[in-house]
Amino acid sequence: MRYCHERNANGECVAGNEPAVELSLQEALSNAVIHGNRMDAHTLVQIHCQCELGKGVSIVVTDHGQGFDPKTVPDPLAVERLAAEHGRGIRLMKLAMDEVSFELGGTEVRMRKGPARNPRTELRGPLNNIRQGALFADTRRHARGRPER
Repeated sequence: MRYCHERNANGECVAGNEPAVELSLQEALSNAVIHGNRMDAHTLVQIHCQCELGKGVSIVVTDHGQGFDPKTVPDPLAVERLAAEHGRGIRLMKLAMDEVSFELGGTEVRMRKGPARNPRTELRGPLNNIRQGALFADTRRHARGRPER
């Protein structure tokens, strides 16, 4: 995630939408490490970030797990799920990003976010301009029980 943050230094890609992109990336990484790679310290998560200046950012997060069917994920707003301690990540990603899809049997999440319509009226955060690049996140630092957030 540090790579994506560094590549976004000029705010040209998602100006005004940095918090939404950062939240979605954190959720996707958390899901990939915990659910996809099952906290295996020897398994990597691949992140691909691509910025189209003035058009937004596309992010792809790929894990090496068994995948899942997103249609079977319980609705976090169902009454019986409201008190659950987890299970809201996919919903948050879908609310925060313009597009979210799951490919390759659920082992890959693709997200896209355009620039803010009016950056002055939207929250600003540390994630400013993600340009084209790739990163392999090392899950070994997550092996002690919790993913990095």
